[in-house]
Amino acid sequence: MHPLPRRTFLAGASTALAIPRIARAASPVKIGVLSDASSAYADLSGTGSLHAAQMAIEDFGGKLLGSPIETVFADHQNKVDVGTGIARQWYDQEGVDLIVDVLNSAIALGLQKIAAEKGRVFMFGATASDLNGKSCSPNGFQWGMDSYVLTHGLANGVVADGGDSWYFISSDYLAGQAAEQEFRKALAERNVPVLGASKFPLNNADFSPFLLAAQASRAKVIAATTGGSDTINLVKQAMEFHIAQGGQKLVLTSYFPTDTHALGLQAAQGIRYTSSFFWDLDDDTRAFTKRYIERAGKIPTWNQADVYSATTHYLRAVAQAGSKDTASVLPAIRQTPVNDLTTRNGAIRDDGQVARDIYFLEVKAPSASSGPWDYESLVATIPPGQAYRPLAQSECPLARHI
Repeated sequence: MHPLPRRTFLAGASTALAIPRIARAASPVKIGVLSDASSAYADLSGTGSLHAAQMAIEDFGGKLLGSPIETVFADHQNKVDVGTGIARQWYDQEGVDLIVDVLNSAIALGLQKIAAEKGRVFMFGATASDLNGKSCSPNGFQWGMDSYVLTHGLANGVVADGGDSWYFISSDYLAGQAAEQEFRKALAERNVPVLGASKFPLNNADFSPFLLAAQASRAKVIAATTGGSDTINLVKQAMEFHIAQGGQKLVLTSYFPTDTHALGLQAAQGIRYTSSFFWDLDDDTRAFTKRYIERAGKIPTWNQADVYSATTHYLRAVAQAGSKDTASVLPAIRQTPVNDLTTRNGAIRDDGQVARDIYFLEVKAPSASSGPWDYESLVATIPPGQAYRPLAQSECPLARHI
């Protein structure tokens, strides 16, 4: 049995009391940030997601329904049994009303079922399309981009730019498998051949066998469905193997400005990727980013910005409902437009997916950067109608098929 690591926070104080379940009707609103604090996704979520949730609470005023808003934080260690165990403890014993973050798709699938079973709310960043498809839930909301959003826009752009043969280097877990599957669907629609594929485990250190196989395939595009420290290791080793100089294009489904910070602009320049948040979009996003950097010491990733957005939206829904009773809050969550410092004109679809503009970004050359964290420029804004899977194609039983 794995231990359940946990730290408890109270907005504006250092500790929080666990409220017995029988007193839940009068207890404070409590938000659990369940994250990767020690593994491949720590930079993308981790304590940075806690900072984002606490910023949302502070911006809301720190109180709701006459009580302070509390947060708890835990590391799920990328283990399903640990993550689901923490969720059950939070929901059953500690009066947690909402769980946010969770980039690990296998853990998110388990938590989505638990939230529905316990009558609570779950807003997550995990990307597997099944979470808004056949495994959707009335209590679960996919605040981050899914596998379809991460892959189809990239596939269209890369194929149009001459990428007419592909090789996959994919993470051997749910999110990586889902991304490769979506890529293959997009390529099949365009009759683009896939010349091979390799799979690697989480926290992989040596990508040389996979890169050598990709080089030998002579595919014009090497698509890596990975994230976090695995992305950084892969890109560094791709440079050592002179992938770009050999005429092959490296495409990354999941990429963040923290990756650029680790790689350096010289190595990362020219990488293109999609994001649900662009720090330099307008005055609000720049002000949010400035505050976040002052607090966390680094720029927010799209997942951390989405944690801020999800937390803000939930608090507004509770305020609108006048109660934190889930049956009252769920309609308010679904009916209220998603608008905050990080998200513009978002809407929650019937399948639980948050649809909003998606940003196609490119890493700047060193000479184009104005200073620390100025790493990316906006190539294009993809509207929701083009970025997301048509709702009529959804496998979610909650979706209205017209």
